[in-house]
Amino acid sequence: MSRTLQLAFVLWAIVTILFLMFRLMPGNPLAAYIDPTFTVEQQEALMAQFGLDRPLWEQYFIYLGNLLQGELGQSFRYREPVAERVLTLLPNTLVLTFSSLIIAYAFGILAGAYLAWKRGSWVETAAIPLVLTTRAMPEFWLGMVLLAVFSFHLGWFPAGGTRSAGASYDSLWALYTSSEFLSYLALPALTLAIYSQGLPLLLMRSNMLDVMKEDFVTMARIKGLSNWTVVVRHAARNALLPVMTSFAIAVGYQLQGNVVVESVFSWPGLGRELVGAVSASDYPLAQGAFLMIAVVVILMNLIADLLYALLDPRISHA
Repeated sequence: MSRTLQLAFVLWAIVTILFLMFRLMPGNPLAAYIDPTFTVEQQEALMAQFGLDRPLWEQYFIYLGNLLQGELGQSFRYREPVAERVLTLLPNTLVLTFSSLIIAYAFGILAGAYLAWKRGSWVETAAIPLVLTTRAMPEFWLGMVLLAVFSFHLGWFPAGGTRSAGASYDSLWALYTSSEFLSYLALPALTLAIYSQGLPLLLMRSNMLDVMKEDFVTMARIKGLSNWTVVVRHAARNALLPVMTSFAIAVGYQLQGNVVVESVFSWPGLGRELVGAVSASDYPLAQGAFLMIAVVVILMNLIADLLYALLDPRISHA
């Protein structure tokens, strides 16, 4: 089975699971629409308007047909197309995801290489438990601690959102490059970065320890090269490959953490919207948010696969 067929099958499975999952959830999805004064006939007319009076199999095929045309349905809560709502929030989620991962991987790669160089020292002995502790911290708890210290107590950063009330910008680029936006981004990005830095750090350290046992590193030492040259120009460069390819996969995992962190910091992204949509039984919006996250995860895994094959010719793919 080719990679294209595999991706198509995975997407179909995700779409089917999402469709069934939300329709089996308890509660009335049109609760936000139905007024207590509505008669039974008015409620039935509303159900017919959204196609909820049709058999489940018919709703399923209508949903698949709409997806093929790029239609994600209409949000029950906002009464607007789901695609517009999702695409409006997606950039905020991606900015938060990539900014936190860039911080995490920049720190993790440098710290991991340093700890491998200091193998057996007190620095490594103290650092490894600390890294594992930060990795084990619940993201929502870590976010609330940063909020309490740096926002509520010290007042260095705003508590939530992406801009102050009444602020307007001509474009997303103008917003994302403003100092105001960066101040709002700092705490949620730092929360995710602290949680995520453990993976690249430990992976880089492990790879470095393996590479430093290779013959070419021994030969570099015999030539009289300095420890810095051996570690940076020879060992680190060869240890980077698995770390860099893991970045693409980490994007998918980070999107899951965004759901919690966006809620803590009131960040207007897909994760926060997803929580609200599930709570309100707005399953067209919830399906659209889940599907968009799934598509990003699948694409990043594909990029990681292709990147590994590109950077390491020894890896062959069918």
